[in-house]
Amino acid sequence: MKQDESALISRPRLSRRLFVKGLAAGGVLSAMPRLLSANTNDTRLGSAPVLSGKVITLVIAETPVNFTGVTRMATTINGSIPAPTLRLREGDEVTIRVINRLSVSTSIHWHGIILPYQMDGVPGISFRGIAPGETFEYRFTLKQSGTYWYHSHTGFQEMTGMYGALIVEPLEGESIQADQDHVIQLSDWTDESPMSAFSKLKVQSDVYNFNQPVVGDFLRDASTIGLKGAFEKRKMWNQMRMNPTDLADLSATTFTYLMNGMTPAGNWSGLFNKGERVRLRFINGSSNSFYDVRIPGLSLSVVQADGQNVKPVSVDEFRFGPGETYDVIVEPEGDAYTIFAQSMDRSGYASGTLSVRPGLVAPVPELDSVEWLTMTDMMGAMDHGTMKGMDQSNMKGMDHSAMKGMDHSTMKGMDHSTMKGMQTNPLEVPSQTARHASTEYGPSVDMRVDTPRTNLDDPGIGLRNNGRRVLTQADLRSIHGVLDDDRVPTREIELHLTGNMERYSWSIDGLEFGKSTPVSMRQGERIRIILQNDTMMTHPMHLHGMWSDLESAEGELLVRRHTLSVQPAQRVSFLTTPHDVGRWAWHCHLLFHMDAGMFREVVVS
Repeated sequence: MKQDESALISRPRLSRRLFVKGLAAGGVLSAMPRLLSANTNDTRLGSAPVLSGKVITLVIAETPVNFTGVTRMATTINGSIPAPTLRLREGDEVTIRVINRLSVSTSIHWHGIILPYQMDGVPGISFRGIAPGETFEYRFTLKQSGTYWYHSHTGFQEMTGMYGALIVEPLEGESIQADQDHVIQLSDWTDESPMSAFSKLKVQSDVYNFNQPVVGDFLRDASTIGLKGAFEKRKMWNQMRMNPTDLADLSATTFTYLMNGMTPAGNWSGLFNKGERVRLRFINGSSNSFYDVRIPGLSLSVVQADGQNVKPVSVDEFRFGPGETYDVIVEPEGDAYTIFAQSMDRSGYASGTLSVRPGLVAPVPELDSVEWLTMTDMMGAMDHGTMKGMDQSNMKGMDHSAMKGMDHSTMKGMDHSTMKGMQTNPLEVPSQTARHASTEYGPSVDMRVDTPRTNLDDPGIGLRNNGRRVLTQADLRSIHGVLDDDRVPTREIELHLTGNMERYSWSIDGLEFGKSTPVSMRQGERIRIILQNDTMMTHPMHLHGMWSDLESAEGELLVRRHTLSVQPAQRVSFLTTPHDVGRWAWHCHLLFHMDAGMFREVVVS
């Protein structure tokens, strides 16, 4: 994003605690207008305006914000963060005019909405972008209902404020009954130039990781597993040249985590009356942050995932990545509850309050302690305790293909497509043999997993055995009628999520986007997609223009999504039916991963 440095005004450095929590008045600049040399309009925060109807106008411009004591220019839509909440109606044809008042090109992508590819808003794929001073007219018919969102698909503009909620009301009336309805959009903000942060990661990929092992961790290990065990544990990670706390590229060291554009100190509040059913539409609109969400004292009934109704699941907590949405129902009886969303790396949190009147607060939980990645996160389903040659102190690197006895291409009984008597059509169940592309054997890949796990009931690192009931992918079931295509797929496409942390390089099958060729699909065909994560990080993969029908390892269709998070060393599969011809994007929704190359074009013909 081009930014006018002359308009930036620095203030004294703040303490880390204040940086994590932000300013109570974060972004409300009217109290200090004299600080602004380029004050066009104050940025509205915490209460996004609601727009509805069949014709809507959105204006993109730069407006100032101040979350941490430092004034920065944000990229905003109609001058607010989040952008206006659009409440539209299923079945309507809508016209949305987007006016670009920036000095650079821009775009808006309607995340999760099924529409003609020319309206999808991905520059270089579906259109050329919206030039400075230009107005682009999006026009499409809404074929679905539920909770969605929209954001820029140009450069790092999403990271600087361009995101908003999109609610599509059902044509036949709402089946989820609630007395109150609140949108809760989470995001992350950095005072740094996004390009500067990205450049730092390219030089040193752990520059924002302040949870790295220290002497205290070693002493703790020595007290529990002995001095020799502690040394061997360190030796193993050093030999792999990997970091056990590498959970997020960016942390609260640079991020301030926001709830509806408010810092934790700003305390966004949603109101209710005791005994009411309250619907909370959680949207992860952050650029690079996974959140673990809970409301202490309340059970969360998950009723919708990615805009699609699911059989209600009662949980205490859920994790979701950028791009994902969850709708939950709560029934509070007390006066105030904290909505607590801690970052996956436990470096900070976003928070707000549900209360019976404005101004109330409830206790804010302490951050959970940091957990290290386990060997399961690194190697998947491998039985580490019984496998010969798995002395971790002797491991060199993470090239499992080089490990003796681990050539799965020769293992019998692993490829279901060759198993006799198990099914009449080998494509009834997803194959489970890792098939690495030849392009994975290059400098862009520092890890390959030969024994991926397919366990969808794993909540992920930091959430296992924490004493709370945590939502997993295995818990989600679409209600009857959502999954409308039960055909057996005609073919499988297997892609591996790859990277090299030392180089901060991200790719698919070892190829960055610029070196790749499009994935081809035929209109109307039923296809199985297998995504295998060969990296240490979780990737929220978003396929534009079509649904992703998640299935179990046994081929049972579970739930319809538009964004699927794939954990380290995990292999997931889903079915899809491309209904619309065109050029579509498919990428990791961690913004820096996408920009670095974890991106593919899909051509439906």
